[in-house]
Amino acid sequence: MLFQVGGQGTRPTFFEMAAAQQLPSSLRAALTYSLGVFALRRPFIHKILDYEDEFFALLMLVLETHSLRTTDASFAESLYGLRRRGVKIKLKKSNFTCRFSPCKPSGRLNEECFICYILQVVLPYLKSKLQSIYNKEREATLQASLWGDSDERFDGYIGGSNNSFGSGDSSDIEASARARWIKRLQKTVGACYPWLHAGTEGLSFAYQLLYLLDATGFYSQGLHALGIHVCRATGQELMDTSSRISKIRSRERERLRGSPWLKAIQGGLLSCAYAVLDYAQTGLIAAVFFFKMMEWWYQSAEERMSAPTVYPPPPPPPPPKVAKEGIPLPPDRTLCPLCLQKRANPSVLAVSGFVFCYTCIFKYASQYKRCPVTLMPATVDQIRRLFHDV
Repeated sequence: MLFQVGGQGTRPTFFEMAAAQQLPSSLRAALTYSLGVFALRRPFIHKILDYEDEFFALLMLVLETHSLRTTDASFAESLYGLRRRGVKIKLKKSNFTCRFSPCKPSGRLNEECFICYILQVVLPYLKSKLQSIYNKEREATLQASLWGDSDERFDGYIGGSNNSFGSGDSSDIEASARARWIKRLQKTVGACYPWLHAGTEGLSFAYQLLYLLDATGFYSQGLHALGIHVCRATGQELMDTSSRISKIRSRERERLRGSPWLKAIQGGLLSCAYAVLDYAQTGLIAAVFFFKMMEWWYQSAEERMSAPTVYPPPPPPPPPKVAKEGIPLPPDRTLCPLCLQKRANPSVLAVSGFVFCYTCIFKYASQYKRCPVTLMPATVDQIRRLFHDV
């Protein structure tokens, strides 16, 4: 069940369905990143990023319309070679027949496709908007808890300005009422959205778990509501899809009206639109791969350019000078400057670097709080034991 990746049978594996479901979100993230890269050179692209939800919903509407009209599947499902089939239970027989026809004989979409649009385009768009409103409400709540409500801090100033200018204008009253209504709506969304999100995600997880355990043939609650099973496309279905696409396009070319040059222009535009739609799947995936490769290329180049150069270590600082009032150093470097005997338990004073007997320097630093040679301030905490004498 878990390793049915070879494509045997008509039932898709859990991994195929999960990949098809995650494709729109991955595609959106890649497109947002690509537009952000272009916006660094072309600032007017920021206008598209300001309406990111609307732009992506319009793009998915075009792709889903073309995919449902031609392949009997959504855009992500057709990319993985899957097809949708409606489940109709027969009373006389114990088996079921699969049939799903998103288009009428005239090439127009039926009511099932409009429900698919609601499930795949409208609901994700509304979910994204609710998520953004919820995030803004959380930020406002956090800011109010830390710094206080901005409306309360400026109430006295606003009230004073209204009193100085006389009676309030009707437009100001309407604006304030509208602002209160929007704020109330944001608070409602902030309170209800977590429960709604948890409920939908929990239901989706339950369907996915049941599908993984072969307890149901529906991967999501939307497919269950439509009564649609997702199956692998056979060779005959692929041939039927190609013939259906050619019939629809020939019928659309026959409906062209006007002079010959106008028909030629319209035919060229249709051919360009068909080419874009035919290669939209591979083109989008190739674009994502291309931008990711360019990101890696430029990132590695910047890392190479900004890599720190290896320089030789700097020379050590000069030794501290011996103070005139300090203890003079003995000519033999192995003797302790304090007791003038062979050093026992040699220890260095970190502030000056001179080596003494541990007992001698400990007593001197405890009493005078300084180095005996340089007279620099020092404490017993700056004494370090040496395991090899110099």
